[in-house]
Parts: sequence; C-alpha cells; structure tokens
Amino acid sequence: MDLKSELLKSIWYAFTSLDVEKCGKVSKSQLKVLSHNLYTVLKIPHDPVALEEHFQDDDDGPVSNHGYMPYLNKYILDKVKEGTYDKERFDDLCWMMTMKKNYKAVPGAALLSERDCFKLFCLFNLLSEDRYPLVMIPEEVEYLIKKISAAMSQEWDGKPLEDLISQDAAVQEEGMSVWCFLEHMGAGRLLRVTSAEAFSLALDDVFLEMYHNVLKRGYMWKKGHVRRNWTERWFVLKPSSLAYYVSEDLKDKRGDVQLDRSCVVEPLPDREGKRCMFCVKTHSKTYEMSASDQRQKVEWTQAIQTALRLQSEGKSSFHHELKLKRRVQRQSSQRERSRSSRSSCSSRSSQSDDSNVPKMEKTEKEKDRQDLEIESIIQHARELEIRRREAEERERRRQREVQIELERQLKEAEMLRDSMQAEMQEKERKAEQQKKRIQELELTQRKLEAALNMEIQARLEEERARQELERLLQAEEEKRKQFQLLQEQQKAMQGRGPARDTDDGGTGEGAPSALDSASQELQHLQASRQRSHQRLEEVQEKLRNASQHVRHWNVQLNRLMTPITPGGRMQSHLSSRQMCPKKEVALASNEFVSKFKGRADRSSPKPDDDDVQLEEQLEWMEPANLSDGSDDSQEKPNGQM
Repeated sequence: MDLKSELLKSIWYAFTSLDVEKCGKVSKSQLKVLSHNLYTVLKIPHDPVALEEHFQDDDDGPVSNHGYMPYLNKYILDKVKEGTYDKERFDDLCWMMTMKKNYKAVPGAALLSERDCFKLFCLFNLLSEDRYPLVMIPEEVEYLIKKISAAMSQEWDGKPLEDLISQDAAVQEEGMSVWCFLEHMGAGRLLRVTSAEAFSLALDDVFLEMYHNVLKRGYMWKKGHVRRNWTERWFVLKPSSLAYYVSEDLKDKRGDVQLDRSCVVEPLPDREGKRCMFCVKTHSKTYEMSASDQRQKVEWTQAIQTALRLQSEGKSSFHHELKLKRRVQRQSSQRERSRSSRSSCSSRSSQSDDSNVPKMEKTEKEKDRQDLEIESIIQHARELEIRRREAEERERRRQREVQIELERQLKEAEMLRDSMQAEMQEKERKAEQQKKRIQELELTQRKLEAALNMEIQARLEEERARQELERLLQAEEEKRKQFQLLQEQQKAMQGRGPARDTDDGGTGEGAPSALDSASQELQHLQASRQRSHQRLEEVQEKLRNASQHVRHWNVQLNRLMTPITPGGRMQSHLSSRQMCPKKEVALASNEFVSKFKGRADRSSPKPDDDDVQLEEQLEWMEPANLSDGSDDSQEKPNGQM
C-alpha cells in the first residue's frame, strides 16, 4: 500500500462524516474547510483559489466523492512527501471529524478510552482491505487480537471470536466495519480483559510496533564519539533509523543512526568491561553498542538487519509487508480449497459414502493436529516473550544497582577530593605561615647581626678608653713620683742652711721652677684622666645599650625559632629557666667577631701595638662576654685598673 492509498483511507472517513444526508455529496463550503485542514496537517502550501477554479462550472451544487477526487489527487496528495508531516496528527484530525458522528460508546463499558479508540481506529485502517467501504476480515481481526493478547502476556482464546462469527454470518462473508469492531471491543466480545490499564499498555505497545513501524525498542549501552565513555540509552529501531533517547519517555533525544544500504551490522568481542557488543557501521561513523545479554544481542542484530533489508527493498513498513504475505497465503489457500472442493465434487459421484467417512476423519485429525501445532508455537512464543521480559527486568535491576554503586563511588571520590582540597589549603596556609616566619627570622637575624656589630664596636671603644685611661694613670703616677721626688729634694735643700743657699743660689732658683712645671704637668694629666674617665663612662653606657639590643633581638630570634603553642607559654618559660644556661644565646658572636677581624685586617694592613692587643682581646671574647660584659665593668671602680 503506497502513501496515497494510506492517506485516502482516513480522508474517506472525514469525507463521509460530512455527508449528513448519506447521498454521497458534500457542499463546497465544507470541502473548503476539509481542504484547509488537510493543507495544514500535511504541511502543504495553501491554495484557496484552486478549489474555486476546479469547480467553477458547478458553483452552487454539492460535490460528490468522485468529483472531489481529482482535486484531492492534484492539489493535495501529489504534493505530499513522506516524512514531512506528522502521521498521527493527520489521522487524529480525520478521527475527530468522523468520531463525533459515527462512534457511540457502549454504556457501562469502561474498557476503552478515547485514546484507545483512536489507536484501534489507526490499526483498523492499517489492516483493513483495500476496498470501500473499509472493512477488516476475521483473519486480520484474529491477528490483531492475538498481538494484543501476547503484549498482555495473556493466552489467546478464540472462542469469543468464533461465537461472534457464528452469530453474525455477515462478518465472515463481508468483514467488520470499524464502528462494529470498536463496539465489540468495548463490550468485550472479542477479547476477555480483566484490567483496563493492562489492556491500554498492551495496546500502546502494539500501536508503536505496527502503526509507528517500531521494529524493536529497549535499553542498551552506547559508546560516545567525543568523550568515549559508555552511557545507557533507550533505543527505538525503525526501518529508516535507529534513534536513542535518555529514557523511555522519549522526551530528550540524543541522536539517531540513519540506516541505508551502505550500513553494516557486525559483532564485536567483549572489552572495556562490556559484553554482548556489536556495532553499526555507516559511511561516516561506527556506533558501538552493548546489549544486556546474548539473546538481546541476537534480537537487536536481527532487527537491524531486517530494517536494512526493508531499506534495500524500498519498503517503509514491516507490518505492511507481513499483511501482504498473509493476503497471498489466504488467496493461495482459497484457491487450494476451491480446487479441492471441485475435485471432491467430481469424485463424490464415483465414491460411496463408506469411503468418504475415513477421509473426513483423516481431514479432521489433520486439522486438529495443525491446530495443536499452532497452539504449541504460540505458547512457545509466549513463554519466550515472558522469559525475555523477565531477563530484561533482571538486567535493568542489575544495571540500576551498578549505577547506584557507581554513584556511591562518585560521591566518595567527591568527598575524598574535598578533603584533599581542604588538606591542601591547610598545607598552603601553614606554608604561608612558615614563609612569614622565615621572613621574620631573616629580618630578626639581620637586626641581631647589626646589634652584635654595634656591641663589638662599643666593646672595642670601651677597650680603647680603658687603655687610654690606663696610660694616663701610669703617666700620672710617674709624674706624681717625680713631683714627690722634687718636693723631697726641695725640703732637703731647705734644711742645709742659708750658707749653702748662698753658695748654691743659682741651683736653688731652678728647683722651684722645675717643681712648678711638674705640678702643672701633674694637673694637666689629672684633667686628661678626668676626661678619659668621662669618655669611659659614655662608652660603657653605649655598651650597655648595645648589649640590651642584642639580648632583645636574641629573645625575638628564640621566640621565632620555637613558636609558643596555646597553653605552652608557662611550660616553655619554666623549662627555659631550668635547662638553658643564662649566658647562652641563639647565635654565637664568634662569626661576627671573625667578620669584624677580617674587616679590620683589610682596613689596616700594618697593625700597631693597640691593634695587636685588641686582636688578643677579641680571641677570648665569647657570646656571654658580649651580652653580659657591662655588668663586670660596672663592678670595678671608675679610674682603677
């Protein structure tokens, strides 16, 4: 059946629904509305002038079905292209036009809903004979009811249909109209249904399979082309394409595989943790898929090969092909029956009644045997379908469990990642604190070095001041001894008498002058000693300040080297008192003394006696002497060595 014949069946129902008087004619205004609706649902450009031009000779009278057909063929059906319109929407338009007039629901019967009636109407048009008025013969009715029973997992019972045919002989001879079919289905005369919901679900499966040409559908795993990961998708196979969605509600379509004569289906070995794999190769891509089990893999590959066969033969509907095969079989069986009836009539006159009885019994036995074989085949197919659904359910549960396990592992990985990020942030914070501590240590060390240099300079200046004071004291002591000797000489000379004074007049005059000069020099030395003593006090004060700076920066350095934790201040303070010696510091001053000695050597290549004495003093100087030397210097009285 081509596209035009398929569309004409539904349009015939719409046209006859407009024929209120049942005279075979419809007014032009109604045909305009019908044509406009057909233009819309079939997505054809509107041509409102074509109807007036086509029927311009018959302006007032109605148009018959035969008069409307040329216009319908020329302006509508010849312009329709398959795949450009929604087939279900088109049939729904024709159904709504004819249902209001012709369909009468069975009172008290809640088996069929309006949507179920529409699906049965579409399936009726698919299986009906290609003659008008449209009817469906009992064999096709039986085929459709068997499909619905198999979808419901219910055993087929042909007794209701046989009873109906026996009661109404016109059904066997002429067939069954769609309204009669819907009435019998709604009343339960063709199929015994215990659950309306189960019947609706089964009818939906049959509707998708036969009306929408769905060869197979179900969940499979598909490998991506970009990210190369495996994702579970809901696949829907039709003769022209293999579409895949996120779930079976068909709301989120992810893509499709366009099937043509160049496509090939090949099995693949198990890998990457997937089994029952196969691929569909097109001219541009290769789609890798994994079925739930081996049986599903075989069914999918066979269904795809069937779709490819239909494409190569130029056929768009699998069930239309099956319908044609059933029709050919019926015609051949009818010819066989007519031939056997003619031969039996010719041989009946030559045979007696006794010879006919065994043949009839044999025929009956053969028929019974065939019926038993058919029933066993149907039962076997039903059992296979039940096992398939159970296996699909088990596999779906297993995949759901695997998905839950993967989600749990993903959550654990995310929690581990968050904990690692928190740990890294904590380590970064500690590293930043450590970096700041190192910078503070370097700064404190530089401050401590500067303070130690100042202390060394102050101690050297103190040593020079002490040496100068010692020299002045020695000189003062010598002058004082010289002055005392002169005084003694003067007293001795005064005790000799005047005679000697007269004799030694010249000598007596020179003694007081020498005594005066010695006294002046002694006073000058005393003044110098006082100034040197003041200088020594200033240098000692400077040394004390430098020592305080060294102790301060030494404490800061110790604090940075051993940071105080909460609650550990008192413990560290007590342990430092008990275990650490008083005069020990964090950094020894030997390094700075050696640096200073090297600097002094470079500045003065020829050392004098004072520099040699300074170097001897620097050799025995230690950190304790640098930090606490001011206390020892204060114990000695000023001006004494």
